[in-house]
Amino acid sequence: MSSIGKPIEVLLVEDDPGDELITREAFEDNKIGNNLHVVRDGLEALDFLYQRGEFAGKPRPDLILLDLNLPKYDGRQVLEKIKSDSELRAIPVVVLTTSSAEEDILRSYKLFANAYVTKPVDLNQFMAVIRQIDEFFVTVVRLPGRSH
Repeated sequence: MSSIGKPIEVLLVEDDPGDELITREAFEDNKIGNNLHVVRDGLEALDFLYQRGEFAGKPRPDLILLDLNLPKYDGRQVLEKIKSDSELRAIPVVVLTTSSAEEDILRSYKLFANAYVTKPVDLNQFMAVIRQIDEFFVTVVRLPGRSH
């Protein structure tokens, strides 16, 4: 819930059903009052962001949690598209991935990711990471379009 009391629209781009479930549980366990939307590949992510097809009328997300290793379009391609589009580039993107490879970290920041987080293997740590992302981006950071 943002500082102005309005739920934040969060888009999770994640193809792993287990990681999706953990993220959903973290939102529920942490009593995160935000709306979590889930898409499972890069093409669905772009359709959601451009409100095409089955995603017509869906809200524009305030925060994107993006996995890198996705089918159809990978997360790097999705990130590049988001940050090169004047309508989308202001949306914060947190890369949330299993990769801890230095080349993935550097490339993500070069593509203007707002943060890069390696998914912990431990369930409790994973849930804590989701809570910390939420606390930071929803409670601490001012998001575009969310002024009083």
